[in-house]
Amino acid sequence: MGKWDVVVIGAGIVGLATVYQLLERRPSLNVVVLEKEDQPGAHQTGHNSGVIHSGIYYRPGSLKASLCVAGAKSLVDFCRDQSIPFEICGKIVAATNAVEVERLQELQRRGTVNGVPDIAVLSPAEARNIEPHVHCVQALWVPTTGIVDFRQVAQKLAQIVESRGGRLLFSQPVMAMRRERGATVAITPHGEFSARVVINCAGLHADRIARLAGFTPPCRIVPFRGEYYSLREARRHLVRSLIYPVPDPRFPFLGVHFTRRIDGCIEAGPNAILAWAREGYTPTTVRLRDTLEALTYPGFIRLARKYWKTGLEEMVRSHSKKLFAKALQRLVPEVTAQDLAPGSAGVRAQALSPEGRLLDDFVVMAEAGQVHVLNAPSPAATSSLAIGEVVAAKGLSFLR
Repeated sequence: MGKWDVVVIGAGIVGLATVYQLLERRPSLNVVVLEKEDQPGAHQTGHNSGVIHSGIYYRPGSLKASLCVAGAKSLVDFCRDQSIPFEICGKIVAATNAVEVERLQELQRRGTVNGVPDIAVLSPAEARNIEPHVHCVQALWVPTTGIVDFRQVAQKLAQIVESRGGRLLFSQPVMAMRRERGATVAITPHGEFSARVVINCAGLHADRIARLAGFTPPCRIVPFRGEYYSLREARRHLVRSLIYPVPDPRFPFLGVHFTRRIDGCIEAGPNAILAWAREGYTPTTVRLRDTLEALTYPGFIRLARKYWKTGLEEMVRSHSKKLFAKALQRLVPEVTAQDLAPGSAGVRAQALSPEGRLLDDFVVMAEAGQVHVLNAPSPAATSSLAIGEVVAAKGLSFLR
């Protein structure tokens, strides 16, 4: 409560990285973070696959391209400095047909333009030297891809922020906002927080917070649940590190893949299906407001009309371990449905335009003492320290 220089809404990894960068640049700032949950990194940060992405997927010149490459380097340096376990294990992107070979060439071009080092095109035999059980007609080796537990990164950022005088207040959902004498006031059930600058890093609820602040976002968050299986321990030898398919360029999702986590488990997935709640980590989690907002949004209606068949296939696969295994067999033919145990799930806060376009780049907008991070899905965790620099600079520009 009281008056602050900066109020940050959301203690996910992007919000925490933003406060970290604010205090790096202006140690005397009076900063508070308002988080509706009782801990940092409770949603997207704590429910992702733990991959440190390299930057090969993203359109050259986009924020994702530049911030992923810079952010991955900053993240690795941060983990090394703070003794957070991580591993640069590399990744195989496997093309299984001629169409995917053409797309693979585009990934190589993008990665090279984006400054990703040491990318190599591999023959099937060369790919199997790295991943003995992979199936492909050609592959891309991306040696700078890594793995880490992003929840640990968020917890360390929270500790550093507090040690530098930043305040983290949990169980403080922002219910309303108003403008008052050149400041923005964020109202929670426990009080009012007036700030010269408000920074919205609310992730799954970023568009709602923007509207509460009087800002009109150019998109709406539509939640997509990604469901994972885990390889049973006796079958973990089938995957040494990370095996990915060549993604469909129509969608910002990467397709089902294999990921070794920092604890040694092998995750298989995810699919991508509409969630019935913005925090809908299970198929039975339903919030009527969230469901109606998504289904009645003109952008979603247009998207569904265009890609209904793809969406239906994802939904069917969500209810069939056999079909899920079949998708995985394109990459590792030896995997069977019996090898898969129920795993975790995450929800992606995907921004969707009114025209039905899935926004494929980060969206950060600033206006009148407010900064809104409106689209920060993967690779936001990898890019978090670099995103934090951008957002912090926009926030500080209002404090001159």
